[in-house]
Amino acid sequence: MSDNPAVTRHAPLAMDGAEFRRLGHELVDQIAEFLDSWPERAVTTGESPLEIRDRISAHRPLPNQGRDAGELIRETGELLFDHGLHNGHPRFMGYITSSAAPIGMLSDLLASAANPNLGAWVLSPVASEIEAQTVRWIAELLGYPVDAGGILVSGGNMANTVGFWAARIAAGGSDMRQTGRAADGRDLVVYASAETHTWIQKATDLSGLGTDAIRWIETGDDLRMDLDALQRAMDRDEADGKRAMMVVGTGGSVMTGVVDDLRAISEICRERDTWFHVDGAYGAFAAMLPDAPEELHHLDLADSVAVDPHKWLYSPLEAGCALVRNQEHLRNAFSYHPPYYHFGVEATNFVDLGPQNSRGFRALKVWMALQQVGREGYERMVGDDVRLTERLHAHAEAQPELETFTCGLSISTFRYVPPELWERLGEEETETYLSELNREVQARLERGGEVFLSNAILQGRYVLRGCIVNFRTDEEDVRAIPEIVVRVGRETHGELKGSTG
Repeated sequence: MSDNPAVTRHAPLAMDGAEFRRLGHELVDQIAEFLDSWPERAVTTGESPLEIRDRISAHRPLPNQGRDAGELIRETGELLFDHGLHNGHPRFMGYITSSAAPIGMLSDLLASAANPNLGAWVLSPVASEIEAQTVRWIAELLGYPVDAGGILVSGGNMANTVGFWAARIAAGGSDMRQTGRAADGRDLVVYASAETHTWIQKATDLSGLGTDAIRWIETGDDLRMDLDALQRAMDRDEADGKRAMMVVGTGGSVMTGVVDDLRAISEICRERDTWFHVDGAYGAFAAMLPDAPEELHHLDLADSVAVDPHKWLYSPLEAGCALVRNQEHLRNAFSYHPPYYHFGVEATNFVDLGPQNSRGFRALKVWMALQQVGREGYERMVGDDVRLTERLHAHAEAQPELETFTCGLSISTFRYVPPELWERLGEEETETYLSELNREVQARLERGGEVFLSNAILQGRYVLRGCIVNFRTDEEDVRAIPEIVVRVGRETHGELKGSTG
């Protein structure tokens, strides 16, 4: 027996059931009031970084003593709700972040309470099977093979990168994992249109290929990948002794919602024995719509597809999903089975299918929402987003001081043009000024809190961009936005014109 005295445990983090219940009820009440307050709230307060740092006392040292949990929860809720940017607001249309579904909020609480580690089945038996089923349901929504391999990840960057790594090993062979070089010694190259998201640069960088391995393929007037240019680039690289690793098709670009000719790209890849990947992080879920762009009905031709449930399935962040037609390609890219892992092969161990060992239960919020809503519910909500975007575009077209450009999926682009400049569109000086003007209009809209729009660059022109992936947005919102833009545009133009004399 040890002579050491018994340890009297003191755990400030512990709560009994009664305290947890009381604090939980108070927090749920605070969140419910927040959700009901959207009509009265601004999208953002527009506070500066210095103001936000002052509110959280950013430069204070770590406290030595703890504080009351209830008080801390209430104050933190007020900080987030009263001083943050609210991507759940019906007039948040910047970037592609959806309004979080309430069932997803509750699911995250449940997932944190159970706290399974989805690296291995033995550590998370129910959770692992739920993730596997979630992957199958996502594939089913897309019209992708339901026996495909897949894994939930943090978002679009990682989902695309998982597909990229699978393609890298498929093209270069298993030697790639040991030597970093393809078995035949050839350099690998990847092909992507100029509309492709910057994840491709991160993926080539982190994989060791380097960004020089990217072949940026020009687009046509419709902003889709120029397939003749793709073929020419592949011919040049083959003549130079390089190997085509993958071609990236866009299943809804983040700038305009454009969808590449996926069937034609798949045929080129099949003829050249090249991996075909679709970046559908934003737009692929529109494939569930009966009137979806025809190109999205060919996702099943891809070797891998990336999608983001935290975009058009309205899941809270984070939730991305990588799908790979043949699950063995994921195992080939990620599985090592070191001696301290003895998980067996009778169940899915997600440690073998992706880059993480310790993995949180991201799938639960997607799984529960899919069941609460069902396919028909999602078809209606996603379809409403598309129809409301078309209405937004129509309202913008009806405004004499707005010039409209593209309307694809749930993205509309337009810009403010002062009446006296319409006849001078296309002149270099006018175009330079209009880009400056609309850049300032966007900045003021962001700070003002009435509506949050992002931007796109179309043939060198800086334009405003509204994207609706929000089940809270309605007709009243899309009708109001062009009027707000025109009002802010007039004010901004008047000030800019006055400042230049």
